Amino acid sequence: MTSPTPVIGIDVAKDSLSLFCADSGQAIEIGNDTRSIHTWLKKLPTSSAIAIEATGIYHLDVASLAQAQGHQVYIINGYRLSNYRKGIGGRNKDDRSDARLLARYLTHEREQLQPWQPPPEAYRRLQILLHRRAVLVRSGVSLRQSFSQEPLLKDVLKPLLEQLSTVEKRLEKLISQVLSESGLAEQSKRCQAVEGIGPLTAAGLNMAFLRGTFRNSDAFIAFLGLDVRMKESGRYCGQRKITKQGDPEIRRLLHNAAMAAARTQRWQEVYQGYLKRGLKRTEALTILARKLARIAFALMQKQVDYNPRQGGSLT
Repeated sequence: MTSPTPVIGIDVAKDSLSLFCADSGQAIEIGNDTRSIHTWLKKLPTSSAIAIEATGIYHLDVASLAQAQGHQVYIINGYRLSNYRKGIGGRNKDDRSDARLLARYLTHEREQLQPWQPPPEAYRRLQILLHRRAVLVRSGVSLRQSFSQEPLLKDVLKPLLEQLSTVEKRLEKLISQVLSESGLAEQSKRCQAVEGIGPLTAAGLNMAFLRGTFRNSDAFIAFLGLDVRMKESGRYCGQRKITKQGDPEIRRLLHNAAMAAARTQRWQEVYQGYLKRGLKRTEALTILARKLARIAFALMQKQVDYNPRQGGSLT
């Protein structure tokens, strides 16, 4: 299948970009830095279609710069690309073959894809701050666990943990500041009224809500990666798992919110009901996290307050 629009696949690494042009069959590699990307984009035909695999934050510069110059950018989920490779019998996996695969995927599936648009500035800032805080928290937990059997180093470790705690509080203050500057402070408070949802989870939910116009709560849940993937054929019924296609930090925060909610009067009976049905603890918490996210979505979409006295209904 050919396309009238030049199609390019880009495999992204931290320091380099592997590029493949479907029309010419040319494969090159450039640095993943603003200067190198600008130089390459100047040589690119106007209104090209560019497929980029989502890789944390390393793909954002090339995606933003290409989109700003009028090219259509498509961010491809890594899980889908992996299954596509298996579906066409692909054997090799390296940077160049991945770039070629991305170009092929876009050539054949473009009509089913939506062009990528840069996220709002508030989204970008909240995402960076939340992820940096998550790294900090993981580091603190790792240090505590690693040195728990070393009592002689306890006094040395204490000042370091205190410094980490200071930085963590500073990051939380910056997150609150971004919400306030973006006009999301009131909306965040609405979400925090839901049992289990704290300031950080509310910030994550508001960040996700900024990313696009969602048709309904199902679309919002799918964006978070909390929707369920089914495997059924005839009498076969495979294990159901969540897709995990959204931001992992938001899912982690929602899982913690569900754990907190499960201990509240409002949700404890609901949570225990799932366990009595034979669900595992993680499964029950995932369902509860989905419920919390749906309620928060309704609050943000309708700009109304949460009314816990009416079984979680809205006012």
